[in-house]
Amino acid sequence: MAHLCGLCLALRGDHGQFARIVTNYDGLLISVLTEAQADPGAAGRRTAGPCPLRGMRTASVAHGEGARLAAAVSLVLASAKVRDHVADGDGLLARRPVARAARRVAASWDAAGARTGTAVGFDTALLVDAVDRQTGVEALAGPGTPILAVTEPTETATAAAFAHTAVLAGRPGNAAPLAEAGRLFGRLAHLLDAVEDLRADAASGAWNPIAATGTPLAEVRRLADDAVHGVRLALREAEFTDGRLVHRLLAHELRTSVDRAFGTTGCAHTAGPHAAGSHTAGPRAAGPYAPPGTGAPGGPGAPLPPEPPRGNRRGMLAGCAVWLGLACTCQMCCGTYHDPWTGERKEGQCGNCDCSGCGDCCSCCECCGNCCDDCGCDGCDCGCSC
Repeated sequence: MAHLCGLCLALRGDHGQFARIVTNYDGLLISVLTEAQADPGAAGRRTAGPCPLRGMRTASVAHGEGARLAAAVSLVLASAKVRDHVADGDGLLARRPVARAARRVAASWDAAGARTGTAVGFDTALLVDAVDRQTGVEALAGPGTPILAVTEPTETATAAAFAHTAVLAGRPGNAAPLAEAGRLFGRLAHLLDAVEDLRADAASGAWNPIAATGTPLAEVRRLADDAVHGVRLALREAEFTDGRLVHRLLAHELRTSVDRAFGTTGCAHTAGPHAAGSHTAGPRAAGPYAPPGTGAPGGPGAPLPPEPPRGNRRGMLAGCAVWLGLACTCQMCCGTYHDPWTGERKEGQCGNCDCSGCGDCCSCCECCGNCCDDCGCDGCDCGCSC
């Protein structure tokens, strides 16, 4: 949340309120990677004011060049998505006046992203060029075309963005492994987007890379699994000051995303890209690229995140207003929030997981979406390296 809010506020600070509409989860990875590599004390954080999406609480949010790079990347990629929808004539964008307005918005986002990119030493022309090539690549693709030829522009764009986080953090040696992680992350994002849209695209007649190239879903799944495994291997080659959040997002969540897209279940810590049901027997003291001497994320010996400072108790009317905001933004059922009246930290109903006495942490994955690092199964013997 610190990085998501930091991205949102960086967009507002540099480009105005409307730019906040391009805030997205993929973009915040840039901010996460930059902070994870930064020297202790050098990672930028600041206290942000109350926000309805945080239950009108202040919060410590990411601040600095990482958040600004994330903002630049988000603007350029959002512009590309708008232009893609215009080209496909999706929904209202099939109407010329709406399409013209959308193109103007996309052009302004391109320019805004270029300004912010220049400010942090990143040439967004790399992203724009990749986006422009995507249309031509798709036009030439047909049955028998390797689907990785279609994902190449996305891979190139994300590789450049991931690699630049090493420059911002002052760790040039990380540029190569992070470029590889970014390339595979871009491949995975493109493939999963195609899988999730396959049925809807078939119904509407929209272009889809899987259908256009005739790639079997089993092959797409193999490529997705290989990409997840490759990201984890690439990240092991990089040096992080604190890689716990990177590990959580790019090991656990990527595997969860693949399983969700294909309607399967598995564990993020596997023996290889094709062993979704097996577990490695690694030391439980640390994750695969946790800093030496630290406990596993959320495991025994790992420090708990500090509780945010509680504000004064709210009155009935103020509490009701905040409760309405939390309910309307789904935080009361799908996230961690603070009680509107007392400020007490609480978990949403979807996050409750009673794993007492379970002997296999992956049964916990099915009810709370997490692996054994935070399901509360002390002593479970599944052998996950987390």
